[in-house]
Amino acid sequence: MSQSTYQPPKVWQWQQANGGAFANVNRPIAGATHDKALPKGEHALQLYSLATPNGVKVSILLEELLAAGFEQADYDAWLVNIREGDQFSSGFVDVNPNSKIPALMDYSTTPPTRLFESASIMLYLAEKFQAFIPKDTAARAQMFNWLFWQMGSTPFLGGGFGHFYVYAPEKIEYAIDRYAMETKRQLDVLDKQLANNQFIAGEEYTIADMAIWPWYGALVLGRLYDAAEFLSVDSYTHVRRWAKQIDARPAVKRGYIVNRTFGPEPHLAERHSQEDFKVFGL
Repeated sequence: MSQSTYQPPKVWQWQQANGGAFANVNRPIAGATHDKALPKGEHALQLYSLATPNGVKVSILLEELLAAGFEQADYDAWLVNIREGDQFSSGFVDVNPNSKIPALMDYSTTPPTRLFESASIMLYLAEKFQAFIPKDTAARAQMFNWLFWQMGSTPFLGGGFGHFYVYAPEKIEYAIDRYAMETKRQLDVLDKQLANNQFIAGEEYTIADMAIWPWYGALVLGRLYDAAEFLSVDSYTHVRRWAKQIDARPAVKRGYIVNRTFGPEPHLAERHSQEDFKVFGL
């Protein structure tokens, strides 16, 4: 293992030249970098997103709501290109001051409701339509446990393992080993839970499944970071069973391609009606 000669200074200074996949847009301050209004379609729900694992959580939920017969869940989905800095437009910052996707505006309320953070958006929609969230108190508590487990755990998978395994300008053995270990521990947590439960929080399909699947389900299906072999994901048999089960749902197939412009096709950069999926047979 190579040893770094880097010694942190007494006061950190930003050096954009440090590189990395997002060096052109990353910065240590918040706020807008340019003036640009967000587009608005005909539906009450306006989603501004990109088909990252965090982004597709919300589009999957919206498609599941529509499939369940909630017509008022129809939505427009607008592409936010985070590599180009769209998340720092004045319009987007007005919705999410943290400049992260996804973000949602609900124009069915007075005044309109702005929403950011994927779990907050999902809870808002689940409660608004009273769907995919258990009514039983104990089952509801388990769903909350796993939803917030995802929010607390995936920074180690995405910002930790994913960053150092894929996006960092150099491979650092210590960092990759550290986050690979934690990712495998998290997969084992899920595998043990799913050994005795059909879905993440029990026998009911909930927003916890929709939140966890784009990360850990995609990982064991070989769609995340090309890391399936590296992490020996085939050993997590219960996670793989659950991942395939969720993957087969028509609404998941639709939600997964919304705001997608990268990776294997199909891609649907913007979504404005169910008609948009017909060209893909979905």
